[in-house]
Amino acid sequence: MTPFLLETSEFIGEDGNEKFWQFVDTVKELTVYKQGESVRSYYNLIIKKAGQFLTDLQAHLLRFALALRSYSPAIHSSQQIASDEPPPEGCSAFVSIHGQQSCSTKDIKKLLKHLLDVCRSKPYLYKNDHTYPGVNKSDLPVVILYAEIGTKKFSSFHKVLTEKAEEGKLVYVLRHFLAPAKMLLSGYGVELAVKSTEYKAVDDTKVKGQLSGTNAGEDDNDEVQGFLFRTLKKSHPELQEQLTELRKHLLESTNDMAPLKVWEMQDLSFQAAARIMSVPKFDSLKVMKDLSQNFPSRARSLTRVAVTLEMRKEIEENQKYLSESLGVHPGDGELFVNGLHIDLDTHNPFSILEILRGEAKILEGLHNLEIKGEHQGKFLSLPVNTVDDSYTLDIRHPAIMWMNDIENDHIYQNWPSSLQELLRATFPGVIRQIRRNFFNLVLFLDPLQEESVELLKLAELFYKHKIPLRIGLVFVVNPRDDIDGFSDAGVGFYRLLNYIADEYDVPQALYSKMDVGGTLSAGTISAYLKRKYPKANPENILGAESEYDYKRKDGALFYKKSGLDALPLALFNGIPLNPDEMDPEELETIILQRIMDSTTAFQRAVFVGQLTEGLDVVDYLMEQPNVVPRMNPLILSTDRKYLDFTGRPGEWSTLCCLYKTFFPSSSSSDEDGMTAVSIWIVGDFEKVPGRKLLLNALKHQRASPGVRLGVIDNPSGKPSEDNTVLYRAVWASLLTQKNKAAAEFVQKLLKEESIQLLHAAVCGIPPLSFKKFNTLEVDFIRSQQLFCQDVLKLIPGQRAVISNGRIIGLLEEQEEFTEEDFHLLQKITLRGSAEKVKAQVKQMGMKAKHASDLLMKVDALLAAAPKREVRRDVHFIKDTHSVLHLSQRENEVFYDVVVIVDPLTREAQKISQLLIVLSQVANVKLQVFMNCKAKLSELPLKSFYRYVLDPDVTFLANETVSPGPVARFMDLPESPLLTLNMITPESWMVQAVSSPYDLDNIHLQEVNGVVTAEFELEHLLLEGHCFDLSTGQPPRGLQFTLGMSRDPLMYDTIVMANLGYFQLKANPGAWILRLRKGRSEEIYQILTHDGTDSPADAGDVIVVLNSFHSKIIKVRVQKKAEKIGEDLLSETTEGKGIWDSLKDDGQKKKEDDLNIFSVASGHLYERFLRIMMVSVLRHTKTPVKFWFLKNYLSPSFKETISHMAEKYSFQYELVQYKWPRWLHQQTEKQRIIWGYKILFLDVLFPLAVDKIIFVDADQIVRADLKELRDLDLEGAPYGYTPFCDSRREMEGYRFWKSGYWASHLGHRKYHISALYVVDLKKFRKIAAGDRLRGQYQALSQDPNSLSNLDQDLPNNMIHQVAIKSLPQEWLWCETWCDDSSKQTAKTIDLCNNPKTKEPKLTAAARIVPEWVEYDSEIKELLRKVQKQEEMAAQRQRPSSSSAKGKE
Repeated sequence: MTPFLLETSEFIGEDGNEKFWQFVDTVKELTVYKQGESVRSYYNLIIKKAGQFLTDLQAHLLRFALALRSYSPAIHSSQQIASDEPPPEGCSAFVSIHGQQSCSTKDIKKLLKHLLDVCRSKPYLYKNDHTYPGVNKSDLPVVILYAEIGTKKFSSFHKVLTEKAEEGKLVYVLRHFLAPAKMLLSGYGVELAVKSTEYKAVDDTKVKGQLSGTNAGEDDNDEVQGFLFRTLKKSHPELQEQLTELRKHLLESTNDMAPLKVWEMQDLSFQAAARIMSVPKFDSLKVMKDLSQNFPSRARSLTRVAVTLEMRKEIEENQKYLSESLGVHPGDGELFVNGLHIDLDTHNPFSILEILRGEAKILEGLHNLEIKGEHQGKFLSLPVNTVDDSYTLDIRHPAIMWMNDIENDHIYQNWPSSLQELLRATFPGVIRQIRRNFFNLVLFLDPLQEESVELLKLAELFYKHKIPLRIGLVFVVNPRDDIDGFSDAGVGFYRLLNYIADEYDVPQALYSKMDVGGTLSAGTISAYLKRKYPKANPENILGAESEYDYKRKDGALFYKKSGLDALPLALFNGIPLNPDEMDPEELETIILQRIMDSTTAFQRAVFVGQLTEGLDVVDYLMEQPNVVPRMNPLILSTDRKYLDFTGRPGEWSTLCCLYKTFFPSSSSSDEDGMTAVSIWIVGDFEKVPGRKLLLNALKHQRASPGVRLGVIDNPSGKPSEDNTVLYRAVWASLLTQKNKAAAEFVQKLLKEESIQLLHAAVCGIPPLSFKKFNTLEVDFIRSQQLFCQDVLKLIPGQRAVISNGRIIGLLEEQEEFTEEDFHLLQKITLRGSAEKVKAQVKQMGMKAKHASDLLMKVDALLAAAPKREVRRDVHFIKDTHSVLHLSQRENEVFYDVVVIVDPLTREAQKISQLLIVLSQVANVKLQVFMNCKAKLSELPLKSFYRYVLDPDVTFLANETVSPGPVARFMDLPESPLLTLNMITPESWMVQAVSSPYDLDNIHLQEVNGVVTAEFELEHLLLEGHCFDLSTGQPPRGLQFTLGMSRDPLMYDTIVMANLGYFQLKANPGAWILRLRKGRSEEIYQILTHDGTDSPADAGDVIVVLNSFHSKIIKVRVQKKAEKIGEDLLSETTEGKGIWDSLKDDGQKKKEDDLNIFSVASGHLYERFLRIMMVSVLRHTKTPVKFWFLKNYLSPSFKETISHMAEKYSFQYELVQYKWPRWLHQQTEKQRIIWGYKILFLDVLFPLAVDKIIFVDADQIVRADLKELRDLDLEGAPYGYTPFCDSRREMEGYRFWKSGYWASHLGHRKYHISALYVVDLKKFRKIAAGDRLRGQYQALSQDPNSLSNLDQDLPNNMIHQVAIKSLPQEWLWCETWCDDSSKQTAKTIDLCNNPKTKEPKLTAAARIVPEWVEYDSEIKELLRKVQKQEEMAAQRQRPSSSSAKGKE
């Protein structure tokens, strides 16, 4: 078990590194209390300590997280990282300093000293490592402490390391370290499905007898459980009604599983809803849980519930509305929390907890800002588009010299100009020629740079080829007045260009640039002018008095104001291209690609009517929300920091005073006096940069309404009367003068000459304010300086701008923040959410001053929240009869939860428990709409279900922790045959570890006592998608390995062609993903990766698994230059690069192995499987290796298989694969197993296995399977045996002879899937697996198709993936083949017989004489094994008791 204390520290750590370390300091020796206290009171102590750092709601969420053990993977991952160190022997805590370990605090100094002598590389730090907030410079040694928080040993290390970290001697990193122990988890579902088996293993005559009684209506003659109802009713006529009720109740309890008639099923869903709505509110969720989770035994009682017409009508009206507004259909299940849609297929309790936590911050913030009730929902649902991924620069600027204009130039006059042309079909890759300026390329060039010539040539190429691209140029040349074209080549070129453009035309002017050739100099330009234009006067053109110098400065000014990067650069429709895209050779392709990409956006805009014929296309483009007047990475960066204004009173004493420093906005944008943008200027105003910043802000404020400015002083030195004169003067003028006057006065004050006067004597200030000016406390400025240090994290003297709580800070000394930047900042702030928040605040009707403050605080809160998907407004037309309402507690933070669910569905089974827990964890306003499906023709649920989820850690009566959450099924009916399924989060790989019972066939009538089963979370899955960067296609057959630095190959996998998908088994910890040594590594290299923990271009891909969530990564690979022509799956003559998991040396031996694959589930089929194995081994001399699907094997089979392998000398391997989330899921266990037989053949086995033979578990082999392996498949990827035709009396059951199959197969045969041989090399080469999965995905959406999945799928695909028909003798089965052919049979299959429905066991003994012999032989072996184990256990017992005695 991971200790609660460590999990709590991780929970608090999510709120920030500082809080984590404050908590650690609070609990550094907490484990001393463990001894004296009960477990419960120690747990409460931890919660109490954590409570100092958490709000009430967060404390509840913490309890829920501890019950879920949500943070235990984070602790286990540190454990795995420690094991890679590896830890010194017998240490409960140790430090690792650049690879050297020690268990003692005394050695730290010595090891640090030793580091100075020997240069050792720094350890790798992970994103989620806890680094102590000391002086952390990059050149300091890194000390990693592995210890358990709260222990004495930790405390002593912590003391030493924090001191040294604060002195700036080292970087201190903490990782959890403790002895691992197992614990019980929750957050999953368990299902007991009623087995639907045609070949029933249970005698059902009794059920029929009882059924007639249930439907007998008023015939009360029958007795029920000893009561004679006719007699009772005669003796007590006054109790007629009650007796009828009692009789009903007794019938239900005795006969819970009797089948229903079809007419009784039709309304079950409505009847369940009526039952739920009829009970008291606080019970309704429990009733819903009971009805859905125990439905098979509750179904009959529901048939007698009456459904009112009002309810029916209301449900239908709501369903119509929901299907139009949300696309939700009857029977669907949806969950919305605060309007966020939570998809129950992909979300699990762990991800829901994360969503609740994220929402808690916003909800508590709004609550603390006094926004409650219905206002909460309105603010939450505001669409906040704070961060755009890319910004566009406005290109409607006079400084751009346009070379052409598609709409007006005569060379384009024959092109059509209608926008509808965009929607006309063309061949792929054709650029439509339409007379509109859809595509605009602007080049910023410095004529003196060599690249300019190349770029201009490219522009000319586009122009000549009539590409529909409007090309504009901005020449950035020297703007000084005192130079001319003879002294500066750039200016000379510009004037020459203007001359040619004026006298001739722009395109000709551009060709001249290319003609000048070479590097530009003033001389070459004059020479060119004389040569080309002998009549022109160079002095008039290039000289000081040139007529062709107009707009020269505009280009440089536009470039400077736009804030773009280094020249040369290009904008495509205003979007800047990256510097690495500016290579002229690449640029042509990039521009054409951009034209193709943006065409689709234009098509969409025309199609939906956003872009209409009357609109100017360039205006349409430049009025999009992400268009900005200037590019400033400081303002536009996606990494944004915000102040938190929602703290409780007392936390922010400094802020109260700061509000007073607001300049009242000189001109307000609204008659209501509200200002949407509040900007604070922070700096040292005794210094020039600080004053300049304030002046620019004032100028901006004058020019654009709707901003208020505040000033915060951050003096460089210790504040004193001398070094704060200016700030106090500013402050005094604010307090004493009216708005406009104050602003103007401050602008005067900031002029340099006024400042000197100020320091000499304070003049020009009215006497009254002079008094105020003197009395202004220096302490107030000191508190501002502290605010800058502690809250804004600035050093004294640093400048920053804060806009509605967003800190744009740490402006460097030389960095300017111009008027244009303020303009951009205001625009971005307004567009983000301020405008929308303002409209909402306005509706609240507050005073203007308060409203502006609230607006600023709410804007900061909403903009800082992580970006989530759109919130939906889910409501119902009527909600009296069909919606269950549970209201929230007043005056507390609450979640608004809306559920749409049919009470008799898989979703209801899960969601009912989830809602019960949610309402205990948090304050919830709940609405549940009964989304019933009408006219059911079969039972909607065929299983009992439990969802394991608790709101808090549970304790036993003696104050110890209960062993943990479990799924309990009580009061189950005894008659049905049940099969157990685990329904776990997507990334879990779970297996049964102990159960003496057959979990596939649970028949409670035959069990005395309780059926128990224990499952283990064996692996967490790492999933990914991999693509080849050069082709964009998945690299089929590419292999990845996953391991640690000391053991690089622990797990491996193959990439599928479907979505480039791969999956790897792993556990919490840090893992290294590599290409497998051999062909994968020889041909490919990893280029980039997302979702991992190492930088995107790092060679070693490091992935940290530290939660129960799914981890999905993306990897992009590329072939090495010298291997471009090679194919991964091509035949290789050498033996290198083969996946050598067959644990053998020579190639020859590998060739001769016989690989047999089989699947089995349940004890009966495992018994058959063992017999099949023995029959295979009896008939071959070739070494055999069996491959079993591990997912469904029972614990007892896994325990005994090794003994069989020893006795019969064969090899075996258990393979497992998790059904991928994107592939249509099957719900029935039998169909899932069928899916595994056929869908994953290409990824289940190592590449070294060339051929594999699948043999059904219930088969007996009578020949050497080596023959089958060596059979020539004639180019087909697999061979199957066709169904026999010889047994005539079964003709009526041969479904493949008529209907769909007859027409689909044509002259081909329908094949049986009990035995097949697969040529895996060919199978992978033709992507058979991917084709089969693709066809399965298409067909499986229809529940009636693929009734025998493993058999129907390959037969359906026979035209795409050929099947080699094996000779008939390879599979004989009594049902379809006549008796005479049995003599030559090489294998005998125990097919089900649809005519006689004979049980398998009796059929086996009757048909195959040797079967009984094999069976008793294996039983004997298993008996021996059991005996040995019992004896070994007995031998251990006495020795352990004697050991105890010695102690």
